[in-house]
Amino acid sequence: MTRINTNVPSLIAQRVLGSNNRALNTSLERLSTGLRINRGADDPAGLIASENLRAEKAGLSAAIKNAERADQVVNIAEGGLSEVSSLLTDLQGLVTASANDAGLSDEEKEANQLQIDSILQTIDRVAEATSFQGTKLLNGTFDYQTSNIATTINSFKVNGAKTEFNGQREVDIVVTASAQRGGFVLSFGANNLNLGGATATDGANEQFVIEIAGADGARELSFASGTALTDVVAAINSFTDTTGVKAALCGTTGIRLESDEYGEDEFVSLKVVDDGAINGTNGIYNLSAGDTDVADTGSVTTFATANNGVSDAGQDVEAFINGVKATTNGTTARINTNFLDVEIDLKYDTGNPSAAALGQIDAFTITGGGADFQLAGEVNIAGRVSLGIQNVATRALGASTIDVIDPATPLGAKVSTNFNLSDFRAGASLNAVDGNLDVGAKVVERAIREVSSLRGRLGAFQQNTIGATIRSLGVSLENTSAAESSIRDTDFAAETASLTRSQVLAQSAQQTLLIANSQPQNALSLLG
Repeated sequence: MTRINTNVPSLIAQRVLGSNNRALNTSLERLSTGLRINRGADDPAGLIASENLRAEKAGLSAAIKNAERADQVVNIAEGGLSEVSSLLTDLQGLVTASANDAGLSDEEKEANQLQIDSILQTIDRVAEATSFQGTKLLNGTFDYQTSNIATTINSFKVNGAKTEFNGQREVDIVVTASAQRGGFVLSFGANNLNLGGATATDGANEQFVIEIAGADGARELSFASGTALTDVVAAINSFTDTTGVKAALCGTTGIRLESDEYGEDEFVSLKVVDDGAINGTNGIYNLSAGDTDVADTGSVTTFATANNGVSDAGQDVEAFINGVKATTNGTTARINTNFLDVEIDLKYDTGNPSAAALGQIDAFTITGGGADFQLAGEVNIAGRVSLGIQNVATRALGASTIDVIDPATPLGAKVSTNFNLSDFRAGASLNAVDGNLDVGAKVVERAIREVSSLRGRLGAFQQNTIGATIRSLGVSLENTSAAESSIRDTDFAAETASLTRSQVLAQSAQQTLLIANSQPQNALSLLG
């Protein structure tokens, strides 16, 4: 059957040729762009997946750059802290040299003071000058701001805290077991040492000899019969710095003997070398909180049988901070989690000097501050790392509360006094010419520990946080790129084969169309 108005074979050839040309054009586009998906019509689901992966790649790449920038910031801070640490070492040497009082002239001490003043000025200058793109790093800019500080805590340090944007974080501590000092109560039955038996003449040649030891050292002390207990207390306290043990009157007939600090590392060891045939209601009793007398305590041993010594250790506080069990040392509790790194030193009630108040304390509120680094591809609180960098100016370093003799009080009693590194300046209480260098040495030692601790935290942040983050993000970027490539990029081997097929089919369709278009002409032969 031959028709000329409708050439069906030609229409079929045209449709097939159009389809083959479209396939050919698609292959050419993919080979020229290198992408399998150039528009949504190519693969709608694949386009959505690949765009999401592209966004993740952009976030990961930015996070890697953020981590590298954080490393640069910490490097600059470390450089300043390194110089401060070196200056503090020099200061310690000058303090030790200046303490050699009999071996130095006044001119040499004044020369040492000039060096100390120069060191203090340089530390303050380094604290102000160390910066990154104009942002000060060591002057407290990156320290945390706090409010609502409880009066029942002695001090605290915030090393890291994550908060929501414009948010704040409450910090509370629950004390479950008190910190305690090691020690004993010594009962003598009188307000002086009654040696030698029933009569005073029996003890004329007797001596009460004891050896007291603590965390810092040991001393042997001897007392004659009739020595007032107040004098025994004074003698023991004169060696507190070398033994770590202090004494106080307990009622009128006893002495409270205890470690100078709290914690399980502190202890009191007492050995009675010679009891001097002591007479009276005598004994060594367990130390209990708030003892003002010894009437209700249980006897540990008598003086006569304490020749082998007795010992008692303190106890660290037990506490939870924001629901996390804290690592403790003495009166200090610390937690270090992904969201909060704080250290709290507890106070003690005056009437209960051996224990913290059990229960919850609303310690303080963190309202802002700190150095925040975005070290993840997703911008949220989980992807941030927060770091506190404290002020290292002289007014902030070495802050210590130390008991020192106050000449204005009766018998030169000791009072708690606050010190810091700025007290070494000329004319201040810790100056090298006529200042209290015994205290000064402790303040410098504390300042060195503070700077070393800060450098250690920054070093750990660089090595363990930044280093691991860069490596982890690098692997994630590689895998994400591979996943995105497998979806979106052209497989040249497969696409080249498809191009060849499309070219052959297009040429075949063209030839077929040519034949189909020539068929109607056969109708002319029928017209003769």
